[in-house]
Amino acid sequence: MSAPQSTRPVRTLPIAPALPTVRAACHGPVGEGAGADAPIIALAGAPNVGKSTLFNALTGLRATTGNWPGTTVDVGRGAWRFKPDGKVCACTECSGDCAVNRTSEFTLIDLPGAYSLDPLSRDEELTRTLLVDAPVAERPDAVVVVADAAHLARSLYLVAQLRETTHRVVVALTMNDVARKADIEVDSYALAEALGCPVVVLDPRRRQGLDNLARAVREALARPTPAPRLTGTAALDDLSRDDERFAWVESAVSAGTTGSGAERVSTSDRIDRVATHPVAGPLLFLAVMWLVFQVTTTVAAPLQDWLDGFFSGPVSDAASAVLGAIGLGGTWVEGLIVDGLVAGVGMLLTFVPLMALMFVLLALLEDSGYMARAAVVTDRLMRTIGLPGKAFLPLVVGFGCNVPAIAATRILGDARQRVLVALLVPFTSCTARLTVYVMLGTIFFERAAGTAVFVMYLASIFAVVGVGLVLRRTLWRTMGAEPLVIDLPPYQAPTARLTAAVSWTRLQGFLRTASGIIVVTVCAVWLLQAIPTKPGYGFGDVPVRDSAYGVAAQTIAPVFAPAGFAQWQTASALVVGFVAKEAVISSWAQTYAVEEPEEGAEDLGDFGDQVAAAFESSSGGHPLPAVWAFLWFLMAYTPCVATLAAQRREVGLKWAVFGVAIGLVVAWVGAVAIFQVGRLFW
Repeated sequence: MSAPQSTRPVRTLPIAPALPTVRAACHGPVGEGAGADAPIIALAGAPNVGKSTLFNALTGLRATTGNWPGTTVDVGRGAWRFKPDGKVCACTECSGDCAVNRTSEFTLIDLPGAYSLDPLSRDEELTRTLLVDAPVAERPDAVVVVADAAHLARSLYLVAQLRETTHRVVVALTMNDVARKADIEVDSYALAEALGCPVVVLDPRRRQGLDNLARAVREALARPTPAPRLTGTAALDDLSRDDERFAWVESAVSAGTTGSGAERVSTSDRIDRVATHPVAGPLLFLAVMWLVFQVTTTVAAPLQDWLDGFFSGPVSDAASAVLGAIGLGGTWVEGLIVDGLVAGVGMLLTFVPLMALMFVLLALLEDSGYMARAAVVTDRLMRTIGLPGKAFLPLVVGFGCNVPAIAATRILGDARQRVLVALLVPFTSCTARLTVYVMLGTIFFERAAGTAVFVMYLASIFAVVGVGLVLRRTLWRTMGAEPLVIDLPPYQAPTARLTAAVSWTRLQGFLRTASGIIVVTVCAVWLLQAIPTKPGYGFGDVPVRDSAYGVAAQTIAPVFAPAGFAQWQTASALVVGFVAKEAVISSWAQTYAVEEPEEGAEDLGDFGDQVAAAFESSSGGHPLPAVWAFLWFLMAYTPCVATLAAQRREVGLKWAVFGVAIGLVVAWVGAVAIFQVGRLFW
C-alpha cells in the first residue's frame, strides 16, 4: 500500500463561458484581490494541513507560514491567476497586460484555521461569520477545504458541516506523503464519490497538483448552487446532528481509504519520545536555540565587520566627496547625510546578514515541524504556573515580532486570557531587540556573544513566566487554565523554496523598518542634535552634549544611575528605542559619529570602543553587570509604538497604558537589582 491516490482521472464537466459572481465580505491585510468580476474562493481547513502554504503557492504572495496553529489569524487575500488549462500563472508582479494574466483568475481568501464551524475562539468565529452567518450574497462563490490525507476524519468534519449549506465545496488533499508512510492509501475518486464533491491530490510545498485544483474549482463553479442538506443556520448548532455527522465522516473515510497505519510507529513518534519528553524535551529545546544563536553570531560576524567598514569608510567618504563637489561640504546637509543617515541607518544595515541567517534557521525549524514540539515542551511550564496552555502560541510569535503576536491572542477564547497574554507579549525578545543583544554581546563578550544572546532569551522567558504568575494571582485569580490542544505535524525535510520565501518575507519586514521608520527617527534625532541650547553655536554646528538632544538626555540619565548606565548617550538611545528597538543602535551610532572628545581627552576610537568606554565610566568600573542591567531594561521596558497600537486595538487603551507601567517597573527594578548584585562579583 504505497500509492496515496487513484490513477483514475477526476471527472470533468463543461466550463460555463461566464459565471455569476458575488462579492464576499472577506477583506484581509495580505495582498490584493483579482478583478472586480473574479469569483471569490475561500481556503478553509484545520491548522497544520498546509492551508497557508497553499495560499502562498497559488497567489505568489509569500505570506508568512508556520508549523503551529494560530499563524493565520487575519484573512489573507490575493489574486489566483492561471491559464485556461488550469496552469497557475508564474507572473506575480505584472500589471495585468501579459497574455497569461488575461486568461482567468480568482480572488483567493485565506480563512483562519478552524476544525469546525462551531467557534471556540475569535479567529474561528471569523471563519463561521464569513461562511455561515454572512448573507448568502456576501459569501464566497466556492470553498476549498484543505484536508490532511493522513488524518482524514479530523479534517472532514468541516466538510460535513459545509454540506449543510449552499456552498460549492472542493477538497484539496495534502500530506499524502505522510499518509503513504503510514500505509494509508487514499482513492481520491472513491472519496469524491462518498463526499459528493471533487477531491484533488496536491503537494503545496512542492507546487504539485495546483493545475488540477484550478480545473476542479472551475468545474465546481460551473455547476448549479447545491441545495443544502439541511436548511437554516440553526441546523449547524443542533448538537443532536453531531452523531450523524461523525457517522457520515466515518463512512466517507472507509469508502475512500484503505489501511489505518495504526499498528505502525512512525519516525515522528520515535523522535517525539525525546523531543516532547518532560525532561529531555526542554533540554533539547534549549540546546537547539543555543545552537541557533551561536551559529548566527559566529557566521555573521565577519560579514558584519565588512559592512561596518564599508559604510563608515567608502560610503561615508563618497557621500562627503559628492557633497563637497557640489558646494555642500561642511554644511548641515553633510551632517544630516553622513553623520545622520549613513552612520545611523548604515550601522543598522550591518545586521542584515545576521537577521537573514537567523530567519533561515528559524524557518528550517518551523518547516521541519520542530517548533510545534517546542510549543508542547513549554506549554507544560505555562500550565504548571497557572497560565493558559494555549497562550504559548502567540508568545512564540512574539519572539519574531510583538505586533502579530498581539493579534494572535485572538485564538484564545476567554477575554481575560487575551488581555493577560497581550500584556505578556512585550516581554518576549523580538528580532528588533536581537540586533542590540548581538551588538553588545560582540563588544563585551566577543566569542561568547551567542551564549549572551541565548541568556537574554532565557531572561525573556523568565520575565514572561514571572510577570504572568504575579498577574494571574492578583488580577485574574479566578481564571481557569486551559490545556494545549495542538496537532503535531510529522517531521519533514524542509524545502528550499518555502524556507527562502519565509525568510525573505521576514527580512523584508526588517528592511522596511530600516528604510521607513528608522530613517524618520534618524532624521528626527539629527535635527535635535543640530539645535543648540547655548549661545555661541549655530544650527548644525553644536556639540551633541549642548544640543537639544543632549540636554534632554542628560536630564533623564540620572534615573539609570542605580542600574549602572547613567551615561546620557545610553539614556537617549533608550528613549529613541521607544519608537523602534532597532533605533537604539542607529541613535547610538549617530551620537558617537558626531560627538567630539572632550578637551584634553584622547580619541576613544571606533563605535565599539566608545560604547565600552561609556559603560566603564557610568558603572564605576563594573561594565559587565551594567551591560546585563541594560540588556534586561531593553528587554522589559516600554514596547515599540507599533506594539502599543496593536495592544490598544486588541485589548483597549486602559490595558495598553497598564502594560507600559508594568514594563517600566519590571525593567527598572530588575536592572537595578542586576547591577547592584552583579557589581559585588564583577
